[in-house]
Amino acid sequence: MKLPIEYYLSKAIKKIRLRAIKNCQIHKTSKVCAGSHLVNVSIDKYSDIGYDCTIINSKIGAFCSFASNITIGGASHTIDWVSTSPVFNENRDHLKKKFSYHKFNCSIQTNIGNDVWIGDKSLIKTGVNIGNGSVIGMGSIVTKNIPPYEIWAGNPAKLIRKRFKDDIITELEKIKWWEFDDKTIEIFSETFSNVEEFIKRFRK
Repeated sequence: MKLPIEYYLSKAIKKIRLRAIKNCQIHKTSKVCAGSHLVNVSIDKYSDIGYDCTIINSKIGAFCSFASNITIGGASHTIDWVSTSPVFNENRDHLKKKFSYHKFNCSIQTNIGNDVWIGDKSLIKTGVNIGNGSVIGMGSIVTKNIPPYEIWAGNPAKLIRKRFKDDIITELEKIKWWEFDDKTIEIFSETFSNVEEFIKRFRK
């Protein structure tokens, strides 16, 4: 069936929208899709950031897959002061007025490991650490650190299950395949559909 021209026009308009990227280090093999807003973010190799994501003060590993409309990190507020308003600290904000200039670190880093998959419309709290190989289900709100190779989902996000047995997770964490060069990954990629076979071949 031939698709209508409006389908292709809609796709084209979606792709030509601008990205807002400031003070970021993005590996040349990684991609940030249109409509996304990134500030103070580092992204390692072969990671894919979907459409309309907002990522602030974050470190993202290699081979990560992010869907669209994801929010990660952001500015913190002074919950143990008299007021949570930024008009009482030294940092820049949307308001012109400053009553005082107290020191406050509002740029806590959020850390996303390697080979992490985050589903559509997920929210990741500032300062959270997400381990290597983890999966975050769509629409999840993550407020806690997530260990490696675990699947979390929900509001708030909770552990669904581990991706593999503990001994396999330990092996994958030791191997750190995401640090291989491209030629080595190509050699081992034949076994990537079978984690036990991959580990067995690596040991040889």
